[in-house]
Amino acid sequence: MRRLIKRSLDLVVSVMALILLSPVMGVVAILVRIQLGRPVIFSQVRAGYRGRPFRMYKFRTMLDIRDENGGLLPDEQRLTRLGRVLRSTSLDELPELWNVIRGDMSLVGPRPLLVEYLPLYTPEQARRHEVPPGITGWAQVNGRNALSWEEKFALDVWYVDHWSLWLDLRILWRTVIAVVSRRGVSAEGHVTMPRFTGSNHAEL
Repeated sequence: MRRLIKRSLDLVVSVMALILLSPVMGVVAILVRIQLGRPVIFSQVRAGYRGRPFRMYKFRTMLDIRDENGGLLPDEQRLTRLGRVLRSTSLDELPELWNVIRGDMSLVGPRPLLVEYLPLYTPEQARRHEVPPGITGWAQVNGRNALSWEEKFALDVWYVDHWSLWLDLRILWRTVIAVVSRRGVSAEGHVTMPRFTGSNHAEL
């Protein structure tokens, strides 16, 4: 029953949000098209519920600039001024509402990360996949990218163990506050987060 209520909330809020925010998304799409070119939407395969891969959608924030060997330049050299604004305001995340409607994601849950991270988690960290991933989550309202990977994963697992409808509503409200204040947008010395290369701890 709890999962049914959560799914119903996801659908109702996501559909309403897409309708209400469609003018904003239209403006963002036009700005991205003018300043960054095509494609306007960035898609990437992420690990979802129980680690199953799915394709997540976001507004594009980076240029496709490569070095002489064809490799992408570091994020800080590809992230545009518009991209920084979109990320700091979380407007780049709006296309993920479509993922919620499709059932790939929930409004609230651990953020979906790269599939290549799956073998790097400790057994405890891997428990973050016991619930569907979310657009926002307990880690996002408690530090976002200013947290270490270990701190974020510990908060994700805490959410798995303590999930309730009331907690989801609390996280959604705190997300609004976090977005307005633009706290924790990036880790120190990075434009977002450094890549996860595995934890130094055997268990968290």
